Amino acid sequence: MEWAGRATRGGWGISVLLLLATMINYMDRQTLANLIPRITAEWGLTNEQYGDMEFVFGVAFAVGSLTFGILADRVSVRWLYPLVLVAWSAVGFATGLTRGHTSMLVCRGLLGFFEAGHWPCALIVTQAVMSRGDRVMGNSILQSGASIGAILTPLVIRLLVGDSTEADAWRLPFFVIGATGLVWAVLWLRIVPPGLLPAGGGGAGAAGRGRIAAILGERRLWALVAMVIAINTSWQLVRAWLPTFLQKGRGYTEAESLYFNSLYFIFTDVGCIAAGAATLWLVRRGTGVHASRVLVYACCALLAALTSVAAILPAGWALLATLLAVAAGTLGVFPCYYAFTQELTVSHMGRVTGLLAFVGWLASSPMQKLFGVVADRTGSYDLNLAVLGWAPLAGLLLFLVLWPREPAGGAASTPTAS
Repeated sequence: MEWAGRATRGGWGISVLLLLATMINYMDRQTLANLIPRITAEWGLTNEQYGDMEFVFGVAFAVGSLTFGILADRVSVRWLYPLVLVAWSAVGFATGLTRGHTSMLVCRGLLGFFEAGHWPCALIVTQAVMSRGDRVMGNSILQSGASIGAILTPLVIRLLVGDSTEADAWRLPFFVIGATGLVWAVLWLRIVPPGLLPAGGGGAGAAGRGRIAAILGERRLWALVAMVIAINTSWQLVRAWLPTFLQKGRGYTEAESLYFNSLYFIFTDVGCIAAGAATLWLVRRGTGVHASRVLVYACCALLAALTSVAAILPAGWALLATLLAVAAGTLGVFPCYYAFTQELTVSHMGRVTGLLAFVGWLASSPMQKLFGVVADRTGSYDLNLAVLGWAPLAGLLLFLVLWPREPAGGAASTPTAS
């Protein structure tokens, strides 16, 4: 059965359910980033050791992306999706039980592995229930859950921890946030009926292997490799180090940092939804689908490059305003990237998504450790921050070189179903 571009009446409602899954994904992920200044002080850790935690998370995420990308093409996403979500939520809960650097590394690795299953599953769903012209907006709704999760996480932490100076006060947020995955799994199975999504088994046999080989030879895939490395590096490092930059690099208190972190991710959500809305507006006014995506991506990438300005500003309103512009740009590029990815294939969407995520995370994860090493040696976070924001623009330039030109009239090649 052909699933690509089959918009359903419930497609937008399912997008909201995907938003909630992304929200939980980022709440489990961001809990550590928001609490790491407190944990490093309690355990006596260095910036490099925190970089190790993010490095292990990223490598495990890369492996999980490949693993679950293959599984998502072969088994029913309706069942695989809730299973991986419950698994990563359980690991998030267990993180609150860790007693040192080593056990934290183990939990961080397992969290990254299972969280990776979210994206192949989610993109298969949006591809199945959204028409081509609506996909950037559908992907924007999906991706905006990252912002909502990251907005809520500091507020939940502040509510649960407050100004407590008690040892182990940081553990409770891991328990509370980790427990939310069970609720989502129940909602998913009640709302998404059997038969709505592909049943799995795509790409099996010699024909499937042949199609994968053909995809690996496509310039479009390698254009997306360049893009995903660039945007993932920028987004993940700013996400992971922002609370530490604000507290240790600019002297903000923990409370001020947590509240601003929520505001920061409100603006990532604004950027994400604005990217989808702008693309939809351009398409409906007659601009080609591909051209609209490129234009919106470029605007977001320019905003991301403002990290160079933030790196030279002292604490104050100008710094915070600049960081909010960066927030909108660094997440706004993702819906466009997802839509480009959905042009490649239908039956192998899980594999392609998993492969790209594998490459993106494997390339960007060592940068987490490098960030920590440079910060320890220079005593500053500024150089790292200044460089990070230019990655999305570099990715766009490589993408434009590698991606084949659109045919006359702006019609893109149709993704293959086999």
